[in-house]
Amino acid sequence: MLSYDATPFTMGPALLFCPADRPERFSKAADRSDAVILDLEDAVAPADKLQAREAILEQSGTGGLEPGRTIVRVNPVGTPEFELDLEALAKTPYRTVMLAKAESAEQLKALAGYQVIALCETAAGIVNASAIAAEPNVVGLMWGAEDLLASLGGLSSRNDDGGYRAVALHSRSAVLLAAKAAGKEAIDSVYVNIPDLDGLSAESHDAVASGFGAKACIHPNQVAVVRGAYAPSAEVVAEASELLEAAAAAGTGVFQFKGKMIDGPILKHAQATLRRAKQPVPGTVRPTN
Repeated sequence: MLSYDATPFTMGPALLFCPADRPERFSKAADRSDAVILDLEDAVAPADKLQAREAILEQSGTGGLEPGRTIVRVNPVGTPEFELDLEALAKTPYRTVMLAKAESAEQLKALAGYQVIALCETAAGIVNASAIAAEPNVVGLMWGAEDLLASLGGLSSRNDDGGYRAVALHSRSAVLLAAKAAGKEAIDSVYVNIPDLDGLSAESHDAVASGFGAKACIHPNQVAVVRGAYAPSAEVVAEASELLEAAAAAGTGVFQFKGKMIDGPILKHAQATLRRAKQPVPGTVRPTN
């Protein structure tokens, strides 16, 4: 396949993993999320990977899932399973791939012709995140906490209070910064404590505030929580719209609005709010003086 510049990643905000060897769950997962991730890697036992690939082929041949809302997570580059995954994918309409354990920019060349979410979940992947994000076919970066700590020889990504350890927080920030510096999307890691919806909500709100464009889920019950965090309230949307309309009328780089100084970065925050609410964005962002 020929290489090409990837188009912006617009799936989300709630991406739901589904084991690729469970075809009876495919449609349900797609219906309950903004995009489904058919997982050929960790969610599938080695003995069942052939069955998983066949399940994707079978359902794609009968109409299948929407390609624009479907991601396939493939096994790491350099493994025999990766080559088999690519052979199967070539026979499907799915062209958005999540590359497990992405560790170098060179690996992305094996996926030329696909739009790639590079999953940085090892020490090498985090260290090389900027180079990976710069590859033309990369549309986004995601980070993975538990695989990362395993690659470091650690025991857990979180402290006893549920918060991330310092190395996990550093890695999360590194992936976010690398993605955004390259103009790509950043996807926050999964929250593995499924019953703890309050903890998921807090982490999802932090992801929104920090700049992550989406968050991955491992259970359908998590989807509504993530969507709720990403959906701004009607009051916040109204305030953002009013601010941007005032900016368009002011016609200056910096102006006062309700007693506050408004400049470019604040206008960008307002624009991001309206985009998350899928509302028209009036005016344009002016450069900061």
